[in-house]
Amino acid sequence: MADWQVIEGNITAPKGFKAAGITAGLKPSGSPDLTLIYSETEAIAAGVFTTSQVRAACVDYCRQRLQAKASARAILVNSGQANAGTGKQGWDDAVESAQLLAQGLNISPESILLASTGVIGQRIKMEQLRQGIAPLIQSLAPNGGDKAAKAIMTTDLVPKTIALETKIDGRPVRMGGIAKGSGMIHPNMATMLAFVTCDAAISTALWQQMLSRATQKTFNQVTVDGDTSTNDSLFALANGESRTAAITEMGPNAEKLEAMLTAVCQHLAKAIARDGEGATCLIEIQVTGAPDDQAGRAVARTIAGSSLVKSAIFGRDPNWGRIAGAAGRAGVKFDQNNLRIKLGDYVLMDQGQPLPFDRSAASNYLKQAAAGAYLQQDTVLIQVDLGTGSGQGTAWGCDLSYDYVRINADYTT
Repeated sequence: MADWQVIEGNITAPKGFKAAGITAGLKPSGSPDLTLIYSETEAIAAGVFTTSQVRAACVDYCRQRLQAKASARAILVNSGQANAGTGKQGWDDAVESAQLLAQGLNISPESILLASTGVIGQRIKMEQLRQGIAPLIQSLAPNGGDKAAKAIMTTDLVPKTIALETKIDGRPVRMGGIAKGSGMIHPNMATMLAFVTCDAAISTALWQQMLSRATQKTFNQVTVDGDTSTNDSLFALANGESRTAAITEMGPNAEKLEAMLTAVCQHLAKAIARDGEGATCLIEIQVTGAPDDQAGRAVARTIAGSSLVKSAIFGRDPNWGRIAGAAGRAGVKFDQNNLRIKLGDYVLMDQGQPLPFDRSAASNYLKQAAAGAYLQQDTVLIQVDLGTGSGQGTAWGCDLSYDYVRINADYTT
């Protein structure tokens, strides 16, 4: 049983955090497009970023900031323009954005982190951003998390939020998160923006280590379409406002905090996969019997990212051969004579041998999952056992529908 409970408030649930989301005119649609997350005190900051060689200005800017100073007070997020592939002018726009917010908040620019999302190759609409800074700051509120979550959305259909609370040394410690992402989603790290806040006190090095480990198990295990983004950024702020003793090394308190951080990241990662562009269901791949956990995660990622598997799920076709084929090309050695594949409650293959199964019932399971009716869930569960190893891994994805092509065929036109 989890040692925490779900609470209200998402990123403003932890003490000392405020947030805001407004419409500044960055998006042609007129939807909310500018977000601010703010800590009333300096917070320990950790970050994980895209591995793409083509990166947005905000990614390089924040990497430099966190290398020089692993703390922050504010995160500014613009939605509508990715500011990636925009050269020196894009860099200058990022620097100016931080300076404008710093002036408005009366803090150092070194205490500000930036994130952008939108169309690649388009600069931030700086005139609208300049005019939006003051009303954005004025909108900061202890209950502003919901507006912040909506203002970071692009093709997302729903906001993605979570907040949890646990006890450390008898005192409540809270953690909250918001994320965006729907398309251009693939590991290293999944294409998305995510922000986590926490009121625990923790050392800089340990916080970064926890976030990196959590990312490997969650955001790096989610895929929608196999395309890694230019703008992926995950930030985690811990401001110590819970007044608990500082956690400086691994132990029971650190393990409890890391488990809660992983749970927050997993919830957000699954929400991104569930909201994949054109998706009708979430796919969860559970792999066991691998040589080690790294191998188990690799096989799970490969299956979740297979266009053939995703297409079969959309077609409600229990074609286990596509699952076996994806497992076999994951770069992990295993004996195919030990392979076992299960779709929901239906064992399709065991000990490397195909088994007779009710194909109509298995197809109906996929239909019910797509309708969200199977056990009141929309998840297609695929379990793959490779054999005798102790390694395991889980990955999340979604089916590949006609609408994915429609949405992305005219994304900029």
